[in-house]
Amino acid sequence: MTISYLAYRLIIEYDGRQHAESQEQWHHDIERDEELDDGGIRRLVMVSNDIHRTPSRTLGRITRAMARQGMAVPPLKDEWRRHFPSRPGDLAMLA
Repeated sequence: MTISYLAYRLIIEYDGRQHAESQEQWHHDIERDEELDDGGIRRLVMVSNDIHRTPSRTLGRITRAMARQGMAVPPLKDEWRRHFPSRPGDLAMLA
């Protein structure tokens, strides 16, 4: 899954297990990352643990990346928490 904000030169991506298990996929990802980097595009990658084990920290990573790329990021509401409750080790880094 990929969310692209090309006007802000930001791509937010969820990588499934195949990105780690398939050498072909891994090499493809490396080549693509180099092309994106050459174009000045920031790629932020999430994996399963980011979503399900550390959702607060993950949202913090996303909002900071968006702000660094010049996007206006509204304050987050807590409504997401009922779908992704925090677990031990999830740092509430939503500032």
